[in-house]
Amino acid sequence: MASDQYKTISSSAEGLIHKDRNSKFLGFAYPVSNEEEIKTILAELRQQHKGANHVCYAWQMGVEPHRWRANDDGEPNNSAGLPIYGQIQAYGITDVLVAVVRFFGGTKLGVGGLISAYKQTAQMTLEEVRIITKTVFSTLIVEFDYQAISSVMRLIKKNQLQFHDQTEGTKAQYTLEVPRNKLMVIKKKLEAIKGVQLSTPT
Repeated sequence: MASDQYKTISSSAEGLIHKDRNSKFLGFAYPVSNEEEIKTILAELRQQHKGANHVCYAWQMGVEPHRWRANDDGEPNNSAGLPIYGQIQAYGITDVLVAVVRFFGGTKLGVGGLISAYKQTAQMTLEEVRIITKTVFSTLIVEFDYQAISSVMRLIKKNQLQFHDQTEGTKAQYTLEVPRNKLMVIKKKLEAIKGVQLSTPT
């Protein structure tokens, strides 16, 4: 995969069931963009499944470096969150939350049994979602004299760049979304146009 691309999920999967010795495991997967969103989803899951013994989860966000977390929610250390996270890694996806809700069935599974159950539930849940490839963009602010507009627009169209926040004053200002692996090349081409000034959002 190109360095400016990453894989994520475009849809949710909810309530996939895995059973092991009377314990019931429900799997959930959601695309996420921030930790507040994750907290809200987990709170809703706990509210919807008040009789559950555990709501274990793992999430990963961002691209190089990733931010991630795994939580056992009272299960033995590393028996739930990490097996879930292992499946996120196996699928090579980010910006995702995977949670597994467990209803205890009266028979202890042991650490090995728990690892297997949480791994299998996460795996079968991720098998149900649609995985897509996205591009990592860098934002570039381009300010230029109006006589340079044809040169700037020609470069934008030739490189199929997304642009927005068109402002007009004494100078024109565009906000460009540039694929990360093309950023340095695009900057050099823009800097070669007379009357162009570049900056990045603070």
